Amino acid sequence: MYSAVAFDPTLILLGAALIAGLAAARRNREQGRCDERAALAAERARQADLRRRQLLAEQEERRRARLAARTARSRSERGRMELRRIDEAEGLLAALRAQVGAGPPGPAELDLLVARLGELRSRAGGPEPIGGAIEAVRSHIVTLTPSAGVHPGQAERSRLLHAFELRYMDAGLADQPADAPGRAETGALLDRLREAAGPGHEVRFEALLGTVEHALARHEAAVAAAVAEQQRQEAGRLAQEAAQQAREEALWEALAEAGDRFGVVSRAAQDAVTDAVELGDPELAGRLEDAVRAVTDALSVRLPDAALAAVGELEALLPAAEERLDELQLAYDRRSDLAAALKEAMTDAGLAFTGGGERDGQLVLSFERPGGAVYEASVGPGEDGRPLLTYRVSGEADMSVRADAEGAVCTPEELLDRVHTAVREEGFVPGELTWDGRPPRGAAARPQQQQHGKERHR
Repeated sequence: MYSAVAFDPTLILLGAALIAGLAAARRNREQGRCDERAALAAERARQADLRRRQLLAEQEERRRARLAARTARSRSERGRMELRRIDEAEGLLAALRAQVGAGPPGPAELDLLVARLGELRSRAGGPEPIGGAIEAVRSHIVTLTPSAGVHPGQAERSRLLHAFELRYMDAGLADQPADAPGRAETGALLDRLREAAGPGHEVRFEALLGTVEHALARHEAAVAAAVAEQQRQEAGRLAQEAAQQAREEALWEALAEAGDRFGVVSRAAQDAVTDAVELGDPELAGRLEDAVRAVTDALSVRLPDAALAAVGELEALLPAAEERLDELQLAYDRRSDLAAALKEAMTDAGLAFTGGGERDGQLVLSFERPGGAVYEASVGPGEDGRPLLTYRVSGEADMSVRADAEGAVCTPEELLDRVHTAVREEGFVPGELTWDGRPPRGAAARPQQQQHGKERHR
């Protein structure tokens, strides 16, 4: 036997209020998740900004380190050139002291020149170039040399030599070993030009001048080209590093976002899976499990796009799943309330309660009549969402039974009608009892028409 159960207006209004309350709770939960996601996004943005600042600081530190290394190498190279020029000036000064003897210039002036060269030696390779100061002292020594007047072009040769040496020095300050053969060749030519800068070598100096100029210009061009190529390569490396860092940062941020968003919904999703299984919706449980697995799989193999897409699908699925679970829970609670009302009504009708529990998604209650007949009542979900009462009766000889306490004959149908009248007082409205082969109301019950144990499968 079975009977679909409706609800009276009071229960319907109460159900509407419950549904509204559950919907408000779901909105609050979703808003809470939105707020949590926003807070996590703000923290990710703060962390990303901090990482960018740290990266820029590290890049600046590396740049300063490279600049310091270049500066140190440049100062070292320049210092060697400046010391060599000082050595040459000191050699000229020693020759001048040997030539002048006791005559002018006097010892005091020569001592001043010695002191000046000593002071310049202490500054060689320092922060400020001193090539001009060295050349000024050297030129002064040349003008004081007694033989300087015999060679009026020597000052000009000294000036040209100094200009070449400065150019050679500047070319050697590049931050790479550019044009090493050209530098060695130009340095050797400058040494020969320096030797020819003294008195009596005017022709040789003039002959070397063009060769040195050509070699120096070629060396400068080679160094400039090498420096430009080095700068281009360094710019390319920096661009590649920046692009790689940007890709890594984007990957990290996307994975972090997916992980944060998954963390917001993962517990709720797992709880929803458990509830779906308990409330008898394995299809919903499977969809939720698949959605969770898609996120965890994408995160485990570091696929940011797939992880974000999967977590977005889970976020979209969860509210609908929670709404469905609220409906299932409300229906389950209604069935539980109906089962409690049914238990009370059956025992009030003289049946003994012998046990109950859940079986295949239904609440099953067992009772026994005084004569030994067993009544099993199942409360399950109906196709239209209303509870469905199903009875299985065994041990009744026929549809007529012994007289009840008041002396009236009570068939199983009549007994259940009395039970249904009682549960109506709790707001539940069972429909007419139905079973296969049920005789019309009022017809005499015949054994061959009895359908004990029939259960409707829905």
